[in-house]
Amino acid sequence: MAMPKGSQAFPRSEYLRRVSAVKSEMERREVDALVVTNPANITYLSGYTSKSGYVPQALVVSASDEEPTFVTRRMDAPAAIHQMFVDRSRVIGYPEALIANPERDGYDAIIDFILDKGLAHKGIGLEAKLLSAATEEKFRSRAGQAKLVDFTNVVAWIRGVKSDLEIAVMRESAAIADAGMLRAKEVIRPGVREADAAAEIIATLVRGANGKPGTDVTSFFLCASPRTSTCHIRWTEDVFQQGSQINLEFGGVRHGYVSALMRTMSIGKPSDRLRRIHEGEVAGLEAALSAVKPGARCGDVAAAFNATLKKHGFEKESRCGYAMGIDWTEPTASLKEGDSTILKPNMTFHLMLGNWIDEEFGYVISETFRVTESRAESFTKLPREIFEI
Repeated sequence: MAMPKGSQAFPRSEYLRRVSAVKSEMERREVDALVVTNPANITYLSGYTSKSGYVPQALVVSASDEEPTFVTRRMDAPAAIHQMFVDRSRVIGYPEALIANPERDGYDAIIDFILDKGLAHKGIGLEAKLLSAATEEKFRSRAGQAKLVDFTNVVAWIRGVKSDLEIAVMRESAAIADAGMLRAKEVIRPGVREADAAAEIIATLVRGANGKPGTDVTSFFLCASPRTSTCHIRWTEDVFQQGSQINLEFGGVRHGYVSALMRTMSIGKPSDRLRRIHEGEVAGLEAALSAVKPGARCGDVAAAFNATLKKHGFEKESRCGYAMGIDWTEPTASLKEGDSTILKPNMTFHLMLGNWIDEEFGYVISETFRVTESRAESFTKLPREIFEI
């Protein structure tokens, strides 16, 4: 029985719009075939979210074809047929003989496809910084007549300005993140294991919100006393204690799109130090969001936050945030002083104001927002407060 098509996250016209935008950039750079290997970019251009990127695979966008073609491991081809908007004939599964083979691998199958398409003498775009030196050399030697063009991060920049359909999905993701944080407030109690609380929160992130389930689980960090100065630690075997501080960061996921959220919780009355930095960070968060408008620069948003926080006697060493979309971070714009990226409507960012001050103390708060025609729209609906338990 043939694998049926699954329900698509977006209509066909949306995917073709994205492919068309990429083709325009290909034409400008004199690229006839683009080899897309970044999993987030593959999701963006096809709808594919299966976790098969640990072996060579590529979505090949040809200037002369309406739909791209996906070359992947044969065992992953059914998932691609099921999830992608493209016709099943556009999914090519290469044999298992190319797995764990020291001489030939899946990139040979990708190059074979390009050669069979008669593109060996044309311009070929590669996301070169994502490929090993050996893989890039394989393209050079096997498609020796082709002009190889570095296309690294080009698709990511195109992804930066979202369609209204994408914005709607990110709002759904944000509602899931909010639900997860509210569940955290319910289950974190003295004597409860961190692992058990994490399990309940993650279950909520999967169940979703407003009838929309989470479609994946992404980065999840629970950093409780005495580890509040850490930023990327999971739950432990410890139990929460009276007086514990808990820093949480996670995101809701819908069809690959992430909206992230950070909040700080306190079991009992927060310390004076925690209360003081919270007041400064919230003031800085509001100043940063007030600086968001089309035509402003990413650095302006960071400067507004940093200046406000400094008035409260604190400083933040790390950047204030980054572009957000598929698979959490987009490797493009940063909310940091000096970043001259101009804000445009429907850009989306994680305003990440986690502040790890010293080995004994850290604090987190964040919101995911989009740039509207005039201001910032925060997807997060939770109050900007320390959650006291």
